[in-house]
Amino acid sequence: MSDLRVAVDVGGTFTDVCIFNEDDQVMRVTKVPSTPDNPMEAVINGVARAKVDLADVQLFSHGTTVATNALITRRFPKAAMVTTRGFRDVIEIRDGTKDDLWDAYNDVSGPYIRRRDRFEVSERTDYTGVVVEPLDETEARKLAALLRKRGVETIAVCFLNSYANPENEHRMRDILLEELPGTSVSTSADILPEIFEHNRFNTTVSNAVLGPLVSGYVNELDSRLTDGGYEGELLLLHSGGGSMTSEMVSRFPVRLAASGIAAGAIAAKHIALQCGYQNAVGLDMGGTSTDISLINEGQLNVTNEWEVEYGHPIVFPSIEVLTIGAGGGSLAHIDLAGSLRNGPQSAGAKPGPACYGQGGDEPTNTDANLWLNRLGTDLADGAMSLDRGLAHDAIERRIAVPMAMEVDRAADSILKVANANMADAVRIVSIRRGLDPRDFALIAFGGAGALHGVDVARELGIPAVIVPPNPGVTSALGCLLVDIQHDLSQMYTASAVDVDFDALEAAFAELETEGAERLRHEGVAEEDATLQRGISMRYQGQWRSLQVPVGSGAEALGKAVADFHDAYEKLYAFRQEETPVEIYQIHLKAIGVTPKPAFKPAAVTERSRPEPVDTRDVYFDGFWIATPVYQRESMPAGSDFTGPAIVNQLDSTTVVPPNCTAWIDEWLNIRIELGSPDGE
Repeated sequence: MSDLRVAVDVGGTFTDVCIFNEDDQVMRVTKVPSTPDNPMEAVINGVARAKVDLADVQLFSHGTTVATNALITRRFPKAAMVTTRGFRDVIEIRDGTKDDLWDAYNDVSGPYIRRRDRFEVSERTDYTGVVVEPLDETEARKLAALLRKRGVETIAVCFLNSYANPENEHRMRDILLEELPGTSVSTSADILPEIFEHNRFNTTVSNAVLGPLVSGYVNELDSRLTDGGYEGELLLLHSGGGSMTSEMVSRFPVRLAASGIAAGAIAAKHIALQCGYQNAVGLDMGGTSTDISLINEGQLNVTNEWEVEYGHPIVFPSIEVLTIGAGGGSLAHIDLAGSLRNGPQSAGAKPGPACYGQGGDEPTNTDANLWLNRLGTDLADGAMSLDRGLAHDAIERRIAVPMAMEVDRAADSILKVANANMADAVRIVSIRRGLDPRDFALIAFGGAGALHGVDVARELGIPAVIVPPNPGVTSALGCLLVDIQHDLSQMYTASAVDVDFDALEAAFAELETEGAERLRHEGVAEEDATLQRGISMRYQGQWRSLQVPVGSGAEALGKAVADFHDAYEKLYAFRQEETPVEIYQIHLKAIGVTPKPAFKPAAVTERSRPEPVDTRDVYFDGFWIATPVYQRESMPAGSDFTGPAIVNQLDSTTVVPPNCTAWIDEWLNIRIELGSPDGE
């Protein structure tokens, strides 16, 4: 039996499949068009196209956009919210902020559950956890009868101060499950036991509305894989950079809301460290969007609060990724002021770019790349044929004629705007935080990342670009590089100076018991389980906190306080050691180690110039230049060449502009060293 590890990442345009055979350490990849109406079909189609016998698969890992798309499109099952009397509108009042402070007409979108579906019951717990008013069970059962009459499928129970004592919430949950068997119920004390009502309520609501959708998708996929011969657990990548089994996903579906996005960031970190870079920017450009991630001092940034839509926070640890509407299918258009714009609207998988010949008539980045001959006419190893004539007509009709310019220049301008948008996104995650992009390398991947990577790097002054061996399926590779991981937290407010160490240790022990139980439930052997503590602290008088690692005992807490001062200074450029430090919250990361690919470097004897398979005229900086075209699969480690050059492969195309040098390293990455566009 072969020891195969399979990872599938579903994107907006393509679904990527990565197969690693541990026996011979060979990796295979394939791509199939995504099926937005039923993403699971693309997963099964990808496995079939790769000719994988599921009986030979030891590990199947999956990054999915099902949860993300559901939150974007708001195609939810019938949902309801039950809350403490008087707090029905917490998720609508929010925190009073706006995404754009200066746009009076840009309102925040409404809550995921409408007001008519939010209900109140009589109960009250105070901030210390004392039950002031027990749940009115007669009222609760009458409400359950009303919800049954309305055909509600999923319910969020969000009571005030339940983070301090979940007794009333749990009783409400039990009554709902008794009266409405088969209904999905999410309680805020179990989903997010934290103090701020808006964050806790909204995260619980997001979990509730996603429950039936995500659970149905995951359970059906799990069943189809099992029917196909797969005997292991289906692992799904979650936003925090770990994975979960399908059973745990049914409890915390909201954790999949950034599943596929996290995979690319994880892969970018792996590639950067593999190439000896502690600082790198991940540029994951797909068909619909570009995801920007930052690796600083060997670590990915993690945020504890994020959202798919502004004003609807999801408060779980998540790898910080900035997503913008710049992909191969992003539409180029002229705005009301007559300026050329690129995205965020996208042609998607259907109808797709004009050159697909599927009915699209608006120009995209793919059409511009195709017309300028940066992109060949065959896509995904001949699975799709592109039409340059259709690309030309779309650019001419929509951009060139209205702006009174030649088609060549119009296509080049489309790409320049896209590159400027991506460069601005990199500035947000780097320069705004005091980090200089010139100290970083750029990891260019995704189906379109290698087409644009060097141009984006040049705009930012980044000196080196790395293109992975299979850039189009790099996000799928990220799914193979993660462990099972659960993130738990608990409120714990106390002074860091005179804290009760026994009580603090008992609180951590409670989290560790739950974390260990979750890992056992998922079949993780004891020797593969790791529990990592963390603690959030703040200066007295502040309400925002910072999390740092912590061990056990008084000495460990003292070190954590010192680490907090250092982290605060690094983030805000000053520290206040004379100000008392408060403990705000404790955290636990429960990790179950899973098998990972053992990558083997290729032998590099001496650098040699590869033979091109073709030559074609490619447009660079206003000129058509005869450019050699290489086939990547025939370029061994040690191959080196100079720009201009085009490198074709199954899942992507790499553009090496003039005045750049490139070589293939021992990991089969293309390393590109940038020269200035004018050759100086």
